[in-house]
Amino acid sequence: MLNFFKSLFASKGNEDIQEQLAAGAVIIDVRSEGEFGGGHIKGSKNIPLNKLAGKLESVKKLNKPIICVCASGMRSSQATNYLKQNGLSAFNGGSWHSIKNLVQA
Repeated sequence: MLNFFKSLFASKGNEDIQEQLAAGAVIIDVRSEGEFGGGHIKGSKNIPLNKLAGKLESVKKLNKPIICVCASGMRSSQATNYLKQNGLSAFNGGSWHSIKNLVQA
């Protein structure tokens, strides 16, 4: 039964992510530069979580929805909340592995 509910929420989350990607969303990977260098979603931007506040104005200038990703979803959740608090349209993509197949290569 628990898996049933998980699948419902995961499916809805992927639909939201797909909609945002279709609308031109930018994927921001908030992992460290080293983690990003070990693999990432093609076309994503790397802004480590601890540097996000300093890059806020440049993120705002993108003028597009933002999808935050990381390794597990914890840092991307923090980044998403921060961006939303600063007036941006932001979505938590969770682990970069979980959405990399949604991105058209």
